[in-house]
Amino acid sequence: MKIAQEAAERHVLTVTVDNESGILAKIAGLFTARGYNIDSLTVADISENHAVSRITIVTNGPRLVIDQIEAQLERLVPVHKVTDLTEAGPHVERELALIKVRGTGEARVEALRIADVFRASVIDTTTESFVFELTGAPDKIDSFITLMRELGLVEVSRSGVVGMMRGAEGA
Repeated sequence: MKIAQEAAERHVLTVTVDNESGILAKIAGLFTARGYNIDSLTVADISENHAVSRITIVTNGPRLVIDQIEAQLERLVPVHKVTDLTEAGPHVERELALIKVRGTGEARVEALRIADVFRASVIDTTTESFVFELTGAPDKIDSFITLMRELGLVEVSRSGVVGMMRGAEGA
């Protein structure tokens, strides 16, 4: 008899924590110890007195695993709140990427044309390359990078996903 395996789903979790040394290591250790993967991780101070930080984690797993991750995060002492934006409702996600592309001649013109379509900004240029800045949903950035690979992609640096619930209420 085969047991059906539940499909992995992508989830964006926000974790509000005390801004103290070692908390990021505790959270990363929680994921590592249980064999969970972190696809994206961002951290930022969110309070005026620098006492609270917001960690945004993108991970994948079946619903049961995501529930376990949330429960284990909530048990960590400096954690105030864990929110699964994916389950909580409408939310926005954004990521920043810097993309370096080598190109001359027609490839250079095509890279600029595609950048215009994606609303990417040229933040550095030489006679042989560009560095584009692109902000948007991760899928948009992935698509832009795929197109730039054909034109001379050199290097990519991505910030990781940040997310927030839509509407007037906080998460």
